[in-house]
Amino acid sequence: MENYKNLQDTLSFFNIDCNNSYYISTGKSIFEFPNEPFRMDYYTFCICTKGEIDLKINGIECIINVGSIICSAPSTIVHFLNATNDFQMQLVFFDKIFLLTNISDPFIIERMGLFQNDSCSIVNTSEKNIKNLLNIVDKLKSEEKSTNDFMIPKIRTLIFLLLIEIAEIYLKLAPKTIADKDPQTHLFFRFNKLIQENILAHKKVTFYANQLCISNKYLIEITKKTTGRTPHHIIDQALLKEAYVLLGNPRYNITQIADLLQFSSVSAFGRFFKKYACISPTEYQEMQGIS
Repeated sequence: MENYKNLQDTLSFFNIDCNNSYYISTGKSIFEFPNEPFRMDYYTFCICTKGEIDLKINGIECIINVGSIICSAPSTIVHFLNATNDFQMQLVFFDKIFLLTNISDPFIIERMGLFQNDSCSIVNTSEKNIKNLLNIVDKLKSEEKSTNDFMIPKIRTLIFLLLIEIAEIYLKLAPKTIADKDPQTHLFFRFNKLIQENILAHKKVTFYANQLCISNKYLIEITKKTTGRTPHHIIDQALLKEAYVLLGNPRYNITQIADLLQFSSVSAFGRFFKKYACISPTEYQEMQGIS
């Protein structure tokens, strides 16, 4: 798999230093773009408000103009090609764990269907819909400047509202997806659905391959082609989502969470969580004000 710069590296190209779990752009004109493709490491919404841009998304060339919304998931490869001088876009990106805090369903984003088309969807919609979405973005900008105690929960809520509004537009305008046409992509989404339904009981790649009536090797080929990741990594990420949700629930202590996630011990759960989150489960709960 090729190594691409990530989104934060690309933002630094525009002199933007972002270490937060979310980012809301100014929406001003951009006069220079990076020449190299980069990998999205956040969920991202890009709303074109003026002009036009030609770009490649996962190797497929697209033209984006006023009324277009790009919805991309982590691992999407983006390459800017050409843009008109008046091109403007409104960009919002967020880390999934930031959005998941206090949400009981760790697969809420997947269930909305926005990212079925090879991790990225392009929606063309009306001026009225765009205006509604930009009103939400304006509220996000306003909240980001505030210093009240509820700033982060309000930003999280507004991003979730933006997600729902775009998903509603998409579902009305996109009756068909690539999953209907491409057998491998269809298998990948069946694999994802199986994970959502079985992650607490089954963590082995073999279980999912058997359910799909394919070999482990072919499942690896499908997931690598679709996302650049192995089935094992995708399963671990789904388990991590469940862990974040449970750790955010004060009803459960860490021992109970390790048991619910079917780890052999609390220490095994701790090692797993720290591997991906870079902090221990206890440290995460302390950061969230849960003890």
